[in-house]
Amino acid sequence: MIGSLRGKLILRQPPSLIVEVGGVGYELQAPMSTFYDLPGVGDSLFLYTHLITREDARELYGFGTLSERDLFRSLIRISGVGGRMALSILSGMSVNEFVACIERGDTALLVKVPGVGKKTADRLVVEMGDRVDGLGTTGVGVGDDSGGGAENEAFSALVALGYRSTEVTKMLRDIETAGQTTEEIIRTALQRQAEKG
Repeated sequence: MIGSLRGKLILRQPPSLIVEVGGVGYELQAPMSTFYDLPGVGDSLFLYTHLITREDARELYGFGTLSERDLFRSLIRISGVGGRMALSILSGMSVNEFVACIERGDTALLVKVPGVGKKTADRLVVEMGDRVDGLGTTGVGVGDDSGGGAENEAFSALVALGYRSTEVTKMLRDIETAGQTTEEIIRTALQRQAEKG
C-alpha cells in the first residue's frame, strides 16, 4: 500500500496530477480541494494517498490532508459510491461541510454534488451517520514539507491516550495550533482539559 508521496509536482490537469519521486512519476487523481492548495509545477509537495486495485486497473488518489483521505476511504465503503463519486463529493464540499451535512441529514445539499442522486444522498446520510465521528479535523497542506503536521500528530497522540476522536476534535478546535510543535499542542490540550475538571 502506498500511504503517502513526497516529491516534485510535474503535471497538474484536474483531476489528474503527476508527482515525481526518485525519478518515477506517479499519476494520481485528486479532489479540487487538494488542487486549490497545490504549489507550482516544479515545486516539492507532500500528499497522503490511497491505492485502489481492481482487476483491470490500479488507481492512486492523492489528498492534502488526512481528514480528506479518511473521508474518501469511508465514502468508497458505501454501496454505489466509487472513487470518482467520492472525489466529486470532496471537490464539492469540505470535510467539515460534509460532516455537518450528514449530521443535519441535509440530502438537498448532497444532491447538488454532480453524480449524487436522491437515493445515494439518502444512503449517505444513513450509512455515514456513525462514520463521521472524528472527521473534520484540519490537516497539513499539500505544500507543507513537515510530512505530517503537528496538529495531525497531536490528534493521533490524544486518541492513543484514550480520548474519543470527537473529544479530541473539540479540544483542538479551541487551540491556536499554528506555529506550535506537536508537544506544545498536546500540552495545551491536556492543560485545558484538566482545567475543565
